[in-house]
Amino acid sequence: MTITPLDSKVYSPSGGGDENGVLQDTLNSGAASADLADLLDDQMVALLAERARAQAAEGGLKLLGDGGLLQAITKRVIEAALEGEMAEHLDAPADGGHDASRNERNGKRRKKVMTEVGTVEIAVPRDRAGTFAPETVAKRKRRTSGIDELVVSLTARGLTTGEIAAHLKEVYDIETSKETISNITDRVLDGMNSWRTRPLDPCYPVVMIDAIHVKIRDGQVANRPVYVALAVTCDGLREILGLRVGDGGEGAKFWGQVCTDLKNRGLADICILLCDGLKGLPEQVDTVWPAAVVQTCIIHPIRGSLRYASKADWPEIAKLLRPIYTAPNETAALERLAEFDTAWGTKYPMITRKWEQAWAESVPFLAFDREIRSVICSTNAIESINARYRRAANASGHFPNEQAALKRIYLATLALDPTGKGKVRWANRWKEALNAFDLKFDGRVSAGRR
Repeated sequence: MTITPLDSKVYSPSGGGDENGVLQDTLNSGAASADLADLLDDQMVALLAERARAQAAEGGLKLLGDGGLLQAITKRVIEAALEGEMAEHLDAPADGGHDASRNERNGKRRKKVMTEVGTVEIAVPRDRAGTFAPETVAKRKRRTSGIDELVVSLTARGLTTGEIAAHLKEVYDIETSKETISNITDRVLDGMNSWRTRPLDPCYPVVMIDAIHVKIRDGQVANRPVYVALAVTCDGLREILGLRVGDGGEGAKFWGQVCTDLKNRGLADICILLCDGLKGLPEQVDTVWPAAVVQTCIIHPIRGSLRYASKADWPEIAKLLRPIYTAPNETAALERLAEFDTAWGTKYPMITRKWEQAWAESVPFLAFDREIRSVICSTNAIESINARYRRAANASGHFPNEQAALKRIYLATLALDPTGKGKVRWANRWKEALNAFDLKFDGRVSAGRR
C-alpha cells in the first residue's frame, strides 16, 4: 500500500542545539555502517561471550537497561569514538587565529545519554581552548536518534505520552517526562505540514472521502471532524491526499473547500469520487470537478434498509436487495427494485423510498465493467484506515488544539503499512480494474500517470 508518506523517510531528527536535541549517530555513515559481524574479530567475540556467560551464572543474562551487557558495550564504543575525535581535533591545523600547538586535553566531564539499550553515563573529553565540538555526542545532546524514532513509532501505534514514558522506564530503564516525549514528536510537524501541502497528480481514477470525529478542547471539549481523502493512483496504489480539521459537524460545504484545496494543489480531474451519501456533496463536487462521477457507498443504503426492518426479516430482505446492486445495468436494477417493493413495500415502505431518494448517486457504478464495479462499490478502503485513526485518537481522549489532533493522526499514517505487504496486495488487486479504467476513461487516466 502506498500511502504517502509511508514509502519515504518523512521523519528526520533535527540537528538543533537545544538540550532535548538528538544525538548524531556517526555509526550510520562511512565504514562504520558495515555489519557488526565484519567489525568484530574472533577474540573480541570470545571476550563478549565470556562476559555473557559470567553474567548469566551470576543471576541471569541481561542485555538491556542498567547493568546490561549492551549498555557496557555502547558506553565503550561511544567513549572510544570521542577519544578519536579529540585526537583528530588536537592534530588539526589552527583555526581562527588559535594556536593549535598550545591546545591540549583538559580532563573529562560526565554526561548521561539515553540510548536504545538504556541510559549510558559517558566521559566526554575536554580541551583547554574549549573548541572541541564532538559529532558522536554533540554538545547539549541527551538522546540518540534511535530513541526519538522509537518514541515516534510508539506514538504512531497509539500509545499515549504517559504509556511511552512508562515503557521506556520498564524496558530500557530510561527516565523521561511526558513533556520530553511530546517535544520529540513535535519534530514531525515540519514534515507533516510539507506533506499536507505537497503537489498532487493531475488525475486520479478514484478518490474516496470520509470524515472521522475527534474531541478537541477549544474553550470546551467538542467533537470536530477530520476530513480524510484517499486516492487510488493511476498505478493502482493508495495515497492519502491530505487531512484537514473542520468546525462543528461534517458538512458538504466544508467538503467543497477540501476539494478546492486539492484542486489548487494540482488535482485537476477525478474519474470517480466515492463518498458516504452526505446530502449536498454531489453538488459541491460538481463545481470543482464537473467530469467526475459521484458514487455513494452501496453498503450504506443496504445497512439503512435493514434499520427499517425487523431483524427476523433481514435474511429475506438482504436476499431481495442483492439483485438490485448486482444487476447488469440500471434498467434491470429498477426492475429488481420494483420487485422488492411488490414483496416488502406494504410492510416496509420507507426502504423503497430511501433507495429511490439515493438512486442517482447509488447506481452510477452499474454503467461500468465488472472489474471496476468490484473496487468502487464501497468505501471499505478508507473506512479501514479511519478505524486506525479513531483508535489512535481515542487513546488520547481529547486534544488541546487542532495541531495536536493532526499530529496524532499523521503519526498513525506513518504506521499504516510498515511491511509494505498491503501495498503489494492492493496493487495486484487493481491490475484488472486499471485496464478497465484506461478503456472507459480514455486519455484521462493516462494523463495522471507519473
